[in-house]
Amino acid sequence: MHYKVCSTFDSSPTIGSIGKAIDIGAAVFKTATVPLLAAAPHLGRYCLFGNLFARMGIGTEGEIFRLDRHPSMRNHPTTPADESDIRLHLGRQTIKNIGLFDILELQKLPQETKAVDFSTSDVVLFDALTTEDLKSIGKLIDGQATDSETLFSAGSSAIEMALGAYWQESGLLQQQSDWNTGTAGPVIVASGSCSAVTAGQIGYALNRGFVGLAIDTISLAEQVSAVDLESDTGLIRSVAETYALTVSAIIAEGKNPLIHTSLGNDDSRVAATECVFREKGFGKSATAMLYGKLLGEIVRIAAENTNFQRIIIAGGDTSSYAARAMGIEAVEMIAPLSPGAPLCKVYAPGSAVDQLELVFKGGQVGKIDFFTSN
Repeated sequence: MHYKVCSTFDSSPTIGSIGKAIDIGAAVFKTATVPLLAAAPHLGRYCLFGNLFARMGIGTEGEIFRLDRHPSMRNHPTTPADESDIRLHLGRQTIKNIGLFDILELQKLPQETKAVDFSTSDVVLFDALTTEDLKSIGKLIDGQATDSETLFSAGSSAIEMALGAYWQESGLLQQQSDWNTGTAGPVIVASGSCSAVTAGQIGYALNRGFVGLAIDTISLAEQVSAVDLESDTGLIRSVAETYALTVSAIIAEGKNPLIHTSLGNDDSRVAATECVFREKGFGKSATAMLYGKLLGEIVRIAAENTNFQRIIIAGGDTSSYAARAMGIEAVEMIAPLSPGAPLCKVYAPGSAVDQLELVFKGGQVGKIDFFTSN
């Protein structure tokens, strides 16, 4: 059982606490030592001596920064990174003892003859620098599993990469190669991201024929109440219906609509919206909740009124709220598109987006042409 977290370990003691999730998971599955793997070399995420480093943009050749000095992550709107040592960061969220299997121990592993003992730690964090490191980690994680009990783990998608690499080497898993990512018809993009990476992708797409639709986030922030955020009062749906009409008209012309709540952290809408929310006493999660719901509603209503095949939702914090608003219960991977952003099939019974193709793209994910190439 894998509790999936972002490869930049977005979390805090009060919002998205990974420590709390580990406490619950370890208790439910009776896992004595929880494997923890944040590093994902295939995504440009590296962990060395417990410290997490991240490339500027997933799937790019951007510069690599220590997490607390990363231009986007240290300015994250909800969980800004102020500590790169995962043990210290997670230690604020749980009282469990967090051990480290560092890169030097990992490199010595092939020469070790005795089994590795993790019993002195409640959680064991694995360093990783290369995809080959993941294969060794996969063997270690698999070795902790037993036939009688489910092993609970936490970490990025590197958990699957690690286990998959080890299982392939062991002959337990065959790699699929006949992926089909072709598509016909318009693509609808809905972005709730403040990331500079996503801002660059939006600008690139708009310069190549996508039609931008800027959400008036300030006006909506001024209208919304705490009740609107927590329950369905009709306000968000009413606003979404207006935007959905424009989206449907754009699609009817055979063009690709790109709906956005910001063009990066320096977009004037970001600071103005935050100011309104502070005056109303709303917490940091209010932004993702409000605009995630709005974007999801716009896409769902547009799907009721026009035909399109593929949806791209940008923004890690907004994605889960958008998914709920669209009525999504599950997604099934169809094909890999970009590291960290696979093409999926939607399962949303009773919703117009059911059976459509969907990509969830975190703010840091993808090259500059991500929207135009998908």
